[in-house]
Amino acid sequence: MLVYRIPTEPTRLRASVWRKLKGLGAIYLQSSVAALPAMLGAERALRALRKEIADMGGIGYLFHVEVLAGESDVVAAFNTARDDEYEEIVDRCEDFLQQVEKEYLANHFSYAELEENDEDLTKLKNWFAKVKRRDVLGASGKQATVDAIAKCETKLEEYASRVYAEEGESR
Repeated sequence: MLVYRIPTEPTRLRASVWRKLKGLGAIYLQSSVAALPAMLGAERALRALRKEIADMGGIGYLFHVEVLAGESDVVAAFNTARDDEYEEIVDRCEDFLQQVEKEYLANHFSYAELEENDEDLTKLKNWFAKVKRRDVLGASGKQATVDAIAKCETKLEEYASRVYAEEGESR
């Protein structure tokens, strides 16, 4: 658990700490009190962030804690945070599928479009990998995300086959 205080100005310092904590998968127990489950690299990351806070003119305290009461609530908060991230990825997968469908409707079957869509899918997969690494307590949204990404992969393969066929016909 990291308890910290940062100068109110400039506000970018607070935003920077918030982004880093979110990127680590931390949850806020209350204002300026963030927690991470015990996982590989968590302590090292929080120690580094504590140093950054000190370099900003703030102060931070790092604790190794054991939840004595309310553990199920804390676990639920972590899982809700991961499920929110999983849900966002699923939403982006739906956007991806709509984009590929749009290519079909516009009859755009080029290597450039295929490469762009492949890059978009790679970004989704990388994002999923980051969330999955943070999901050490078993959030329920993981399987829906696995399924959504698989659907995107299948759709992209179908689109690639069409691109190859179209490009082959134009030669």
